[in-house]
Amino acid sequence: MSSPKHERTGPDGVGAVPYLPLSSASDIPGDQSLGRLVGDATQHISTLVRAEMELAKSELVGEVKKGLKGAVFFLIALTVFLYSTFFLFFFAAEGLAEWVRYRWIAFGIVFVLMLIVAGVAGFLGYRKVKKFKAPERTIASVKETAAALKPQRAPEAGLTTRD
Repeated sequence: MSSPKHERTGPDGVGAVPYLPLSSASDIPGDQSLGRLVGDATQHISTLVRAEMELAKSELVGEVKKGLKGAVFFLIALTVFLYSTFFLFFFAAEGLAEWVRYRWIAFGIVFVLMLIVAGVAGFLGYRKVKKFKAPERTIASVKETAAALKPQRAPEAGLTTRD
């Protein structure tokens, strides 16, 4: 991180994001050595990269919070909907009971239909899940990267290999 005097708190109060001052009161043009200029440039680049990372992180955190709040409302709606389906099936059984002689037969028919729909949905879900494959290109890429980053041993002098 940069020094505390080079940090600003975001407008949402989410923490300090480092920034680069454009100029300093003690800077006199032409009075600095090449080494100091390179050092300052390195420090500014480092601070700039950190600032960009902090900015990206703070923006992502904000967006994830918004998404989670929206997801909570969707989960509440889904829960209410699922509890409401009980009344839908109860309504269907009562309506069917008007046509069938006994109520228990109507409720049994609705129950069997619900089991059939659940079974078909479960079978279709199983077929979709069965088609999942491992991310082969990603695995190959990670293996290549790991092999490239491993230190290569130089062949020992005096040893020869034959094919």
